[in-house]
Amino acid sequence: MPLAPYASDAAHSRGRRHPEPPVRLRDAFQRDRDRIVHSTAFRRLVYKTQVFVNHEGDLFRTRLTHSLEVAQLGRSIARGLGLNEDLVEAIALAHDLGHTPFGHAGQDALHDCMQAHGGFEHNLQSLRVVDRLEIRYPAFDGLNLSFETREGILKHCSRRDALALDAAEPGGVARRFLDGTQPSLEAQLCNLADAIAYNAHDIDDGVRSGLLQFDALAELPLVRHHRDAALAEHPALAGQPGRRLLFETIRRMLSAQVHDVIDATAAALTLASPASADAARQAPRLLRHSDAMHAEATVLKRFLFSALYRHPQVMRTTDVARQVVRELFAAYVDAPHEMPAEHAAQPDRHRAVADYVAGMTDRFAVREHRRLTGHDLFGALDGPAASTF
Repeated sequence: MPLAPYASDAAHSRGRRHPEPPVRLRDAFQRDRDRIVHSTAFRRLVYKTQVFVNHEGDLFRTRLTHSLEVAQLGRSIARGLGLNEDLVEAIALAHDLGHTPFGHAGQDALHDCMQAHGGFEHNLQSLRVVDRLEIRYPAFDGLNLSFETREGILKHCSRRDALALDAAEPGGVARRFLDGTQPSLEAQLCNLADAIAYNAHDIDDGVRSGLLQFDALAELPLVRHHRDAALAEHPALAGQPGRRLLFETIRRMLSAQVHDVIDATAAALTLASPASADAARQAPRLLRHSDAMHAEATVLKRFLFSALYRHPQVMRTTDVARQVVRELFAAYVDAPHEMPAEHAAQPDRHRAVADYVAGMTDRFAVREHRRLTGHDLFGALDGPAASTF
């Protein structure tokens, strides 16, 4: 499918921080995607928490499966809008590379530890991973991704951090946070695909864990509408054991949200009429849901926040996760020789510790905490599905 005029075109990329000649068979964004897939940080995502801690079950989502689902949804929407599917896929696969073990609980704990040393934010860490921490190539640190992929990875940024990044890379990926402009349409799309993906799969994992009941979810407008449609078309689902009705409801929810984004965004693009990818950056944010879908998705998100992410069993594990991260951080600051040499040798000890801890998988963090402290905090938890958001 040909690209729309407002799509990002690899042939007109703003390039890489370290210039490289083009290669046969792959354009710049395809090359970015492949570098991400082959990175160590990407492989680590398979053992990093999405909602449920890795050891709690083999079928719960992880950061890796979440990233794959975001990429799939993103490509479908991009195809419907004439956007660059390869760029969307690259951004989606990389957007969580900087996430800590134990999900947002780990990030919050690490930010607390780093308050006096510049703080910690997983989007900034994802950029740091692809720009510096991946060590694979002889000529440069990082993956040397294209500007457009790096721009999409940097989803959030405070003004303080944007000023620091822009000083190091004038007019670079952080500039839009100072100018008040937008990222590419592909980057905007990945933000929406991320939200669509985690709302849907958190329903699935929440019901699987027993912390959510499908009947309670079916009281929500977005879920109820698609459950009722599934039953109207397949009445036998009502009496079947298992979760076939849940799966069909989620499938319909995902499909409806994808088509809603395509239709609402197409209308916004018609009004704005951006003539190029750079013109789209100057417009208001164009990737969007309809008002009705946005309202229903917001109700669902609030329900998940209160019923799942703030479930007492979740909060208990969240507290343990934060303690593990805090105690790991303190242990390595006091004894940097306990880290690998490449981290221990860094002049900024606190940032080096943050980089090392952020790169850990859930299970490695648990093992290291046990080795350094002699305590098995997660082993002391009861219950079939303790989790952390």
